[in-house]
Amino acid sequence: MKKTIFKGAGVALVTPMNSNGSVNYEELEKLINFQVDNGTDAIITCGTTGESATLSEEEHEKVIEFTIKKVNGRVPVIAGTGGNNTEAVLKKSLHAEKFGADGLLIVTPYYNKTSQRGLIEHYNFIANNVSTPVILYNVPSRTGVNIKPETYLELSKHENICAVKEANGDISSVAKTISLCGDNLAVYSGNDDQIVPILSLGGIGVISVFSNICPKECHNLIKSFLNGDTKISAKMQIKYLELMNAMFCDVNPIPVKEALNMMGFNCGKCRMPLYELSEENRYKVKSTLKKYGLI
Repeated sequence: MKKTIFKGAGVALVTPMNSNGSVNYEELEKLINFQVDNGTDAIITCGTTGESATLSEEEHEKVIEFTIKKVNGRVPVIAGTGGNNTEAVLKKSLHAEKFGADGLLIVTPYYNKTSQRGLIEHYNFIANNVSTPVILYNVPSRTGVNIKPETYLELSKHENICAVKEANGDISSVAKTISLCGDNLAVYSGNDDQIVPILSLGGIGVISVFSNICPKECHNLIKSFLNGDTKISAKMQIKYLELMNAMFCDVNPIPVKEALNMMGFNCGKCRMPLYELSEENRYKVKSTLKKYGLI
């Protein structure tokens, strides 16, 4: 198998904001320490949950650099550097590499809606020009582009493409991908409600929204499975399913940032065009957090 960046629970970390909309670095450090202190296995910064789409180029670089510095080697840091402009993705990836990122999480190009051949060329171009391991990120519900299992097979042949965060929601497709690629492509669940199903097919972890609020529980869920305690892991998946689903009662990361605020963190609001929770969904998040003893 190629180099494994991490096994277990990686958190797709939120980016906290001040009341004026700027990045709150003091709170970001608190969130980083909360994650590391509670057993998270990797920190993913500037991904979808980190609102990368509304960070400026300068902010994107600074958040990655700050996160790597504050983690200080305690766990791997994976930088989200994807986009729909191949040259710009390479530039961001090289910046993250310079700062010392352990991996690059690169979402499929969105809006352009490239072909499967275009995906192969795009990812191979990036992987050819960086030395940091690349994790593909497939989330067609947000990008309008889906990586097919046969495309994964071609991409898995590149020595620097090591894994995928799979959030297409299609377990049959995941099974086919793992069957085709074997040890040449590690699979992380990109959906919290499918952690155990993907682990059961040979996946090695998750890149998680849920882990923002329950890092220890997410870590233990996967650790139990990897240690052979599959029944315990399955029970934990079912136990926390309602809480996981509550974090998607509105567009991610709106609910999870509100949940963290309710738990005593100061994460602020999401940047526009994302808007705050409705009263109905705020009640849903609050009541669910209470049910699980988080507030």
